Amino acid sequence: MRWIVLAVAMVWGASAAAQERRPSHCIALADAAPGIEYLHKANWQDPVPDYSVRLSYIAHASFLLQTPGGITAVTDFTGFIGSAPLIPDVVTMNHAHETHWTAHPDPAIPHVLPGWGPFGEGVEHHLDLGEMLIRNVSTDIRSSFAGVEEKGNSIFVFEVEGLCIGHLGHLHHVPTEAQFAALGRLDVVMAAVDGGTTMPLPDMIKVLKRLKSSIIIPMHWFSTYSLGAFTVGIQDEFPVQRDGVSEIEVSLRTLPDRPTVVVLEPQYLIEQE
Repeated sequence: MRWIVLAVAMVWGASAAAQERRPSHCIALADAAPGIEYLHKANWQDPVPDYSVRLSYIAHASFLLQTPGGITAVTDFTGFIGSAPLIPDVVTMNHAHETHWTAHPDPAIPHVLPGWGPFGEGVEHHLDLGEMLIRNVSTDIRSSFAGVEEKGNSIFVFEVEGLCIGHLGHLHHVPTEAQFAALGRLDVVMAAVDGGTTMPLPDMIKVLKRLKSSIIIPMHWFSTYSLGAFTVGIQDEFPVQRDGVSEIEVSLRTLPDRPTVVVLEPQYLIEQE
């Protein structure tokens, strides 16, 4: 009888551990774990390896994040991610331009997180899905109505598998000290590098050098020219890797041992046989 009780306890413990989120070090400002190869070719329909997160670049500022437990989240959701019949568990949006949000998200999406609130008031999100925690840090954006819309943009942070993954959204200014502190340590950051509609490239590069994220993924680039201007401007300090893939799988164990720019190629999601 004692052995049966022990076996049940072991199974219950394993099941509970599988559903818990690995603690992240966002606010602890811990150093990034040294790693080896971290870039793997994968398909968004493949199972995500244990202790890893898959990031797929969809288009513009939209990324798909996937966890081993099957949670899916799409950033700066516009209502279209491709022909694949995927209903994400979570979508985040920003409203600086219509290419970062939709007024009519599919009602089947369980969690829709706008990055703004009433004009100038902002919004606060703290969505705990067990395996993934999603929170935001508000920043200001330019506004055609009043010059500046305070707290009109959100930097969304996804804490999953011990990693802190940040999406800067339509960032228009260098964050304040308080905003940097609220972000904490970001292992992976997705940053707009257009150099114009968001913020000048020297300012964005200044932000990225301050964050020192292990992996920097450029987004919001409209041409190879703007992407090239960014990579040239940052390669003196951070190496640049471009392997022609649209997806990467990242884990704490396999983060690079120095900040690295990883260029992903945008690709809408399609269902493959």
